[in-house]
Amino acid sequence: MKKSKHAGSIDLLNKAVADELSAIHQYMYFHFHSDDQGFDLLANLFKKTAIEEMIHIEKLAERILFLKGDVLMKPAASVRQVKTVKEMLEMGRQMEEESAKEYNHWANECSAMADAVSKQIFEGLVADEERHFDQFDTELDNIAHFGANYLALQSIERSKAVSARQTAEND
Repeated sequence: MKKSKHAGSIDLLNKAVADELSAIHQYMYFHFHSDDQGFDLLANLFKKTAIEEMIHIEKLAERILFLKGDVLMKPAASVRQVKTVKEMLEMGRQMEEESAKEYNHWANECSAMADAVSKQIFEGLVADEERHFDQFDTELDNIAHFGANYLALQSIERSKAVSARQTAEND
């Protein structure tokens, strides 16, 4: 079978798909556990980030298919069972930092292979991953600055919202 002239780009794009799938699984795991602990704002942050990672996969898959490749839907890593909010945020921050570094490198590789479109896709992903990194970093800064009070406020907000819903349903 003849190897595609875009095999290098397809391989890099599929590596990114694998990374993004792993991130989705990990962030949804974090979403479930932070939601279970009553941290609605953080649960929503993890869920929103997972959804953005899904959009990344869609962009990557469209490019792979355009290049006549096949999209390999295999996560790069298994979900790690992290249950404390601080550890979740630290892991998320590390994942985003690593992804941004890899995607930056892969953008340069695509450029060297004269694949400007894949390069642009990776550059766009770098910007998104850096934004995710910043969001997780900001939450870690808030926890460091405000301590347990920061998380307690999120729990209190949830309790107030649940109470308001129950009152409205009973009226």
